[in-house]
Amino acid sequence: MTDKQPHQPQEQTTSSGLTQNVAAVLAYVLGFITGLIFLFLEKDNKFVRYHAMQSIVLSVAFFVLSTVLGFIPLLGWLLAALLTPVALIVWIVCMIKAYQGQWFEFPLAGPFSKEQVEKMSQQQQ
Repeated sequence: MTDKQPHQPQEQTTSSGLTQNVAAVLAYVLGFITGLIFLFLEKDNKFVRYHAMQSIVLSVAFFVLSTVLGFIPLLGWLLAALLTPVALIVWIVCMIKAYQGQWFEFPLAGPFSKEQVEKMSQQQQ
């Protein structure tokens, strides 16, 4: 979990008319659903697109991990039960960091999300 880029001003608006920090927080609210909405609605603001992509990646990763653990008797079920509060903590941290205007990266999900947003930005040009 790293904060590699400096804070950006929170006054920047987005395609939706929201400030970028509010749009980034909303991208996490319903996981991949709101992540997809903000990823496709936002055309220019890379900060919002990054957080939307990270929301998608994290929610899919937690879903897949939970599903796989559900097939493992006893130990898998226990780990799957522990995954729920971990996912909640991750979501809260992501929303707080997004609201603070930070490019907060979780291992694997953050760099992957940033790379995908860069590729999407290059394709739009």
